[in-house]
Amino acid sequence: MTKIKICGLSRTEDIDYVNEACPDYCGFVINVPSSKRNVSIEMLYRLRSRLSDQITAVGVFVNAEEELPARLLKDGVISLAQLHGQEDEAYIRKVRELSGISGGKIIKAFSVKRREDVEKAFGCSADMVLLDHGKGGTGENFDWSLLEDRSHERKEEKPFFLAGGLSPENIPEAVRRCRPYGVDLSSAVETDGRKDREKILAAVAAVRSMER
Repeated sequence: MTKIKICGLSRTEDIDYVNEACPDYCGFVINVPSSKRNVSIEMLYRLRSRLSDQITAVGVFVNAEEELPARLLKDGVISLAQLHGQEDEAYIRKVRELSGISGGKIIKAFSVKRREDVEKAFGCSADMVLLDHGKGGTGENFDWSLLEDRSHERKEEKPFFLAGGLSPENIPEAVRRCRPYGVDLSSAVETDGRKDREKILAAVAAVRSMER
């Protein structure tokens, strides 16, 4: 069963939309001022308190001090930390050490341009990886054939989210070709830079329809 994650929630309306659609995961971009989807710690707590218990909260960080994701994980504000910067293996170990959580909580994002990027992603120590085009939120997809060639190895690889250029229209093809653990959408469910209720509902429906 393919999971779906709606990323970049920043308004109370966004929470209402995902509560209605009920994706498996939702993401908050935390303390990243350069992102238009950025939320402060204060806003994070406000939005998180409004989120349905049926949806897993993911914190998205870009080169933050290790203490921040560790504290939010330890306090249960987020259930997973998604690392979108230049965080290395030592960083991942430090977050686990500070949070007191041994595994299952770290997602590392990778920009995929060539086969070596895929190999690097699956070789990292994070519990899951997210494969994207560029820095994320661009609405563009990478060359999915880089994943298709690995289909025979998929059972032994760590779970991965597929991101970049996904829409309700191409999600079925993406899942068929790449067989991800989950799909991650942000700009595809926005209109004029804001989360769009109808697009979120359509994206979740597209994933759920494949389960029938």
